[in-house]
Amino acid sequence: MNQSETATDGARPIASGSQDDKLNLQIQHLLVATEHILRQNPGGINELGLIRTLQKPPWELIGTVNFAEPDKLYPVHFLLFHVLYRLRDQLATGGEALTISPLVIRLRHSTVVGGSGMPDQADELRIFYLDLSGYRMSEDSINRMMDDFWAGRSGLRPELAEIRSAAATLGFDDIPPEFDEVKQRFRRVVMHAHPDRGGETEAIQQLNQAFAVLKAHFRT
Repeated sequence: MNQSETATDGARPIASGSQDDKLNLQIQHLLVATEHILRQNPGGINELGLIRTLQKPPWELIGTVNFAEPDKLYPVHFLLFHVLYRLRDQLATGGEALTISPLVIRLRHSTVVGGSGMPDQADELRIFYLDLSGYRMSEDSINRMMDDFWAGRSGLRPELAEIRSAAATLGFDDIPPEFDEVKQRFRRVVMHAHPDRGGETEAIQQLNQAFAVLKAHFRT
């Protein structure tokens, strides 16, 4: 079976067989493709960049994605992050670490001497994304979860690399000292990036993610 036969509309597999078999096959293809892409991008890649790369030849593993509707974007996002957390577990045994966030996805050598490369504390996001039942959440559940995320109620503290990347996405040279600066900058850049002014929906999504990261940083 070639890769194009498992390409999806969004993240929904269309290969033959049972739904579970199709999903597992899609995950296996995504694991191989994602590791290859990350090794080709040692400086890291963001979620939108990874999705676009997986949409293009030679992979063609993700179909058209509607970034403007959370319930349409969610299955693609969930499946991709499921793959990333599985890949992180696999690579950790070889002394490699994987940074995972919508803004920064980067493979690097682990700095933990003699460790497994896995976090010492329970990783709530890892637990969530490795449970495939989350892939089939209802539209109402997805929208509630997205509302919680944008409201900053996840209770998760962003990593320093993610905070710096979020600041750069909003045009800061460094992490701003006050959240008021973030709000002012966010309003300005979103206005210029609005589709009515020639911007793209994907750009708005990335700015929203950056704002949410910085909001969580200043809240914690």
